[in-house]
Amino acid sequence: MANWHLIEEVRTRNPLVHTITNFVVANDSANGLLAIGASPIMAVAIEEMAELGGMADAVVINIGTLDRGLVASMLAVGKAANLAGKPVVLDPVGVGATSFRQETAQLLLKEIQFAVIRGNLGELASIAGISWQAKGVDAGFGDASQAAEIALKVAREYRAIVAISGAVDTISDGKRVITIENGDELLPKITGSGCLLSCVIGAFVGVTDDYLDAVVVASASYAIASEYAVKRLERRLPASFRVAFIDELAVWDGHNQEKVAQIEEVPQ
Repeated sequence: MANWHLIEEVRTRNPLVHTITNFVVANDSANGLLAIGASPIMAVAIEEMAELGGMADAVVINIGTLDRGLVASMLAVGKAANLAGKPVVLDPVGVGATSFRQETAQLLLKEIQFAVIRGNLGELASIAGISWQAKGVDAGFGDASQAAEIALKVAREYRAIVAISGAVDTISDGKRVITIENGDELLPKITGSGCLLSCVIGAFVGVTDDYLDAVVVASASYAIASEYAVKRLERRLPASFRVAFIDELAVWDGHNQEKVAQIEEVPQ
């Protein structure tokens, strides 16, 4: 079910991942990509987007801290990547929180063909048009049993792999639904852990045409790295975990992913 050799493929091929992300997480996103063996570029000037969209192995668009100029750059780089046949990942951070975010997400989804849409359950519920009590950029509250339904609906509507991150990750290509039950509770205690996961997924889809497999391996390996990170800690504290986690991303090819991964396909 999972091609673990993709971890080494990322290290060997050093994919260039162009990321337009929010200023809260840009540093950790770049460092995390470097740790796994990818090459980050974080440019935002619209004058560079056409070149970078064609040059990068993958593009990641994160709507965490929006402004009109940034939206224009997102559209430009996404369209350029589509034209060049490069995969584009959307992280619709807090999409249900404001009308501007909702409008931006709908515009991006209309104008760009995304290979992957990754977010928390509240964000994907908002895109699916399913009622959910979001809390800012956090997942908020709703019926978690709807995760498979939401993933399938969004994947089919936008012809993309959908990854819903949470205590249990739910991934779908519109036909299959796969769950991952790895990960430590400290992951959501550091800001940008989901944003970095979107970047990591970008690196993986940048080295293979099997996007479903790439998302499953990236998500599972990422969650497993968090489990290894807590073993380094004297105390379970978020700042210490943040450092340990990035260190574990740097050595995750030594993790026993195949033996410890809790990956299941949900019958449809």
